[in-house]
Amino acid sequence: MPTLQQLRYLVAVADTLHFRRAAEACHVTQPTLSAQLKELEAKLGVELVERSRARVILTPMGRDISERARRVLRGVDDIRDTARIGRSMLEGVIRIGVIQTLGSYLLPLIVPDLHKSHPKLGLYMREGLPDLLLRGIEDGTLDLLFFPLPLARAELEARSLFREPIHVVTPHDHRLAREDAIEPSMLHGETILSLEPGHKLYEQVRALCADYGAELSHDFEGTSLDTLRQMVAMGMGISLMPALYVKSEVAHQDIVVSRPFRGTPPARTIGMIWRKGTAREPEYRALGGLICEILRRRAPEITVLG
Repeated sequence: MPTLQQLRYLVAVADTLHFRRAAEACHVTQPTLSAQLKELEAKLGVELVERSRARVILTPMGRDISERARRVLRGVDDIRDTARIGRSMLEGVIRIGVIQTLGSYLLPLIVPDLHKSHPKLGLYMREGLPDLLLRGIEDGTLDLLFFPLPLARAELEARSLFREPIHVVTPHDHRLAREDAIEPSMLHGETILSLEPGHKLYEQVRALCADYGAELSHDFEGTSLDTLRQMVAMGMGISLMPALYVKSEVAHQDIVVSRPFRGTPPARTIGMIWRKGTAREPEYRALGGLICEILRRRAPEITVLG
C-alpha cells in the first residue's frame, strides 16, 4: 500500500509540476522524492508522472490519484487536529489566505494582540486573488480565508467579521476634495479608476459606477491599491477604496485625499471561510471572536459584526 509520505510527495509534485520545488516543499532531497514516486508507481502499477528535461506533467491517472491523495491527507490532518484541539485551543499553525486588498491593512491590526494572547498560535499567511485562494481552501493547502462575503458555496462555512465602508479618493486639487462628504450623485460622469478584473473589489466598483452614473476606466487598471493611488495622484481619475486601506495609506499623506460618502456608505463585508465539517471549526469560531474583540478596540472606521 502507498505510504502517507509518498502521497504527500505526489501532491507536492501536482502542486508545483517541478521536482526540485516539490522536494523543497516537502523538506527532502530531490533524489529522495523522485525515488519515492517511482516506488509509488511500482506499487500501483501505473505511471503517475511524465518526466522530461523540459517539464513535469501528471498523467490522467496521476491527476486522479493526486486528488484522491489530497482528500486522504486532509482526512489525516483532521484526525490530528481533532486530537490536538482536545488538548488545547488556538495552538499550532493555521494556514490563512487573504485577498490582496485586505491583508496588509488588516493583519497589522490583529496580529500583535493575537500573538500576545496566544503565543503558541502561528499564522501562515498567503495573499492572492480570490480564485486562487478558493482553490487553496478547497484542495486543503489553506485552512482559512479572510474573504469578501457573501459566498455561495455549499462545501464552505463562513462567519462575518466586519463591514468596511468604501471611500472616495481624489487628487488634492480635484473639485470633490473641497467637499466634507460625497453624495453619490456627485460621481455622475466622473472617471473611476479600479483594480483589474479578478479582484472582488473590481466587481463592486463596477456595480457602483453603474448605480452612480460614473465611468469605469478600462484603459488604466491597477494591479494593487497602491498603484491606483499613484494614478489618482497624477490626475488620471478618482477611485473608490476600502476604509482600512485609507486609514493605512491615504489618511496621512497629501498627494491624494479621501472623503466619506454622506449617509449610509457603500461597503464590503469581510468574513472568515473554512471547509464545512473540519475538525478545527470550533477553533476558527474562537479565533473569529478574538479578532472581533481586537477590531472593536483598534479600528473604529469599520463596523464589527461578530
